[in-house]
Amino acid sequence: MIYTNTRSSFPDQVVPEAEKMTYEYGLQVANAIESEWFRYGVGGERYLNNYNVFHRRRLYARGEQSIQKYKDELAINGDLSYLNLDWKPVPIIPKFVDIVVNGMSDRGHTIKAYSQDPASQKLRTDYATRILNDIKTREYIEKVQQTLGVDVSQTQAMDTIPASEEELEVHMQLDYKQAIEIAEEELISNTLAKNKFDLVKRRFNRDLVVLGIGAVKTNFNKSEGITLEYVDPANLVWSYTEDPNFEDLFYVGEVKSLSLPELKKEFPNLTNAELETIQKYPGNSDYTRNWNGREDDNTVQVIYFEYKTYVDQVFKIKYTDQGLEKAIQKTDFFNPPASDKFERTSRSIEVLYSGAKILGHPMMLKWELAENMTRPYSDSVHVNMNYQLCAPNIYKGRIESLTERMITFADMIQLTSLKLQQVMSKLVPDGVFVDVDGLAEVDLGNGTNYNPAEALNMYFQTGSIVGRSMTQDGDLNHGKVPIQELKSSNGMHKIQALIQTYQYYLQMIRDVTGLNEARDASTPDRDALVGLQKLAAANSNTATRHILQASLYLTLRACENISLRVADCIQYDLLKESLINSISSYNVATLEEIQNIHLRDFGIYLEVEPDDEEKALLEQNIQVALQQQSIHLEDAIDIREVRNLSLANQMLKLRRKKKAEEDHARQQQLVQQQAQANAEAAERAAMADVQKNQAETETKLQIEQGKSQFEIQKIQAEAEVKKQLMELQFQYDMQLKQLEVQSKQSQQAEAENRKDQRTKMQATQQSQMIEQRNNNLLPTNFEGQVNLPQQGEMPGMEEQTIM
Repeated sequence: MIYTNTRSSFPDQVVPEAEKMTYEYGLQVANAIESEWFRYGVGGERYLNNYNVFHRRRLYARGEQSIQKYKDELAINGDLSYLNLDWKPVPIIPKFVDIVVNGMSDRGHTIKAYSQDPASQKLRTDYATRILNDIKTREYIEKVQQTLGVDVSQTQAMDTIPASEEELEVHMQLDYKQAIEIAEEELISNTLAKNKFDLVKRRFNRDLVVLGIGAVKTNFNKSEGITLEYVDPANLVWSYTEDPNFEDLFYVGEVKSLSLPELKKEFPNLTNAELETIQKYPGNSDYTRNWNGREDDNTVQVIYFEYKTYVDQVFKIKYTDQGLEKAIQKTDFFNPPASDKFERTSRSIEVLYSGAKILGHPMMLKWELAENMTRPYSDSVHVNMNYQLCAPNIYKGRIESLTERMITFADMIQLTSLKLQQVMSKLVPDGVFVDVDGLAEVDLGNGTNYNPAEALNMYFQTGSIVGRSMTQDGDLNHGKVPIQELKSSNGMHKIQALIQTYQYYLQMIRDVTGLNEARDASTPDRDALVGLQKLAAANSNTATRHILQASLYLTLRACENISLRVADCIQYDLLKESLINSISSYNVATLEEIQNIHLRDFGIYLEVEPDDEEKALLEQNIQVALQQQSIHLEDAIDIREVRNLSLANQMLKLRRKKKAEEDHARQQQLVQQQAQANAEAAERAAMADVQKNQAETETKLQIEQGKSQFEIQKIQAEAEVKKQLMELQFQYDMQLKQLEVQSKQSQQAEAENRKDQRTKMQATQQSQMIEQRNNNLLPTNFEGQVNLPQQGEMPGMEEQTIM
């Protein structure tokens, strides 16, 4: 059973998930959408009203609006037989529409991806910390490099890192990019190019200007991958909202006209009997047949819609004997009794159901839970719809557009143009009045007759007239001026008044839209300064900036959906292979990182190029800096390439500061070089004086050395003579001394020899006496006894001694 709200035709959302997936629930949703948009109510049929309003605005934007209202205005009792006018509308509104749309197309932008998950934030913070540490310890690192030849920096690139914290901030915004961010930007750009997003963007830009609302659809299928499609707002249906960005929609849909073959191709499960029933079903002719002016029974209108609701994700938390927890997903009917072994936990998440139904026919073609739903990873309980809408000027459901502001005044301009044609058609050329009686009184005197033809020839060729103030009878001639110019009417005054009226309504269009003369340069003031002209153009851009912001919003949301759908492409091998081929410039490591993209959370934003006024201001600042020589030409080139105006100005300030520091350092170096040169010059002068004094001193010293040398040589000669004499005296003394020593030695030797002999004799005698006592021998007479030679003595020595 379907529970419905008492105050809405939509079914109750507080029902189980299984009930929401039923055919009956989807049919009730589709019937509720039909009831809101295709049933005749107090204000008429909502869908048809929207379609007619948008169709009318588009006709005016093309200069093809209906001319019946102008005929009714100029007709008298419906009779136009006396009017021969060109009823073609004056294309005033198309000019202003083209100015705004083309101006929006000129504003280029760059897609930036910012990885904001914790892992990427940590990488970014660590990188900045390493550079900051190197900045603070630069002097120490350079000293170690010069002394030991070892690079102890954390970045290993001291010559390329920023010099200060301000430069580090600019470096992190301009130059630092993680590989995953580069890959993400490449993927988005490749997807946009593949789907020809430039053409899609031009179409919804025109819709934003003409209709006041723009729409784009992102989708995914296994054969084409991520697709981007233009959506005509006239075919859209959506839930009531007052949000310009349509963030609070709970359903949105699109009406498409399909032929029966196309219907069978898209929904092959339809039987022939069902197709025959669909073809014969009359339905409501107000919205099922001929609402678009086509007479074709083989065409049916199908509404495709998305319906946002919620489901409860229920998990059974089971506790194991080892103290672990295991989560098992269950249906929303799961409601077990309290137990120590497990418990129930749940959360509510948004989901999308996709449906398709034939308008006016009680048959659902499709009702299913949407596949590959787009969910922001930073908030996984929410879901994004595939349709992205934006209407910058919406109030109470009514959409205001720039074209709507101009329609009233465009009608008045058209009427003024028709009146101007009418006045011009009734204008009569100016003529002349010829007084024949006055001509009869004139005698030219050459025998010719002064008739009207002759008088007119003279008047038109020379502008002169011959006349007489008196008649031949002497009376006053009333025709003294025989030819007079006739003013037929005051048509020129009417034309001037109509032209002024035309200009008034044209100015009113400029006033209500903000598109002044400076925007399109239609009537530039030659006396106005160039700066004032640019200022007026900038003010006009400000008046239409909300349209540009709406266009950028749609582009940004499309890029966000592409970023979130990349994970869907990775899941399928063919799409993954196509994706890898499209970004083959990246290495394998980056591609492997992309495979884990579901773990990443990106912030997608658009970096819009500055407009002409902002570029002019930046260029003016650059030229002033170049004239003051506060930056280099290379710095100016780098600054011009920065798309972000604030970063460009910040970079300009940093480059000026760096150039000033370089100039100061150069000046200090020049001062040091000059001081060093002066010191070297003074040193050279002092060295010259020292060398001069040294030369004089050396000369004097040489002279004195010469004198000293002579004295030394003289002393050396005398000493040599004395030395020879002393050596000779020494030799003589030595010889005398030797003789004395030899004499003393001879005496001593002789005395020693005699002493030795006596000692020997005493020993011999003593030995004999000992032997005598021991053997009791007779006494020995030692006188006259010959001493025997002792052991070791040569025979004959005794004899010699005795002798």
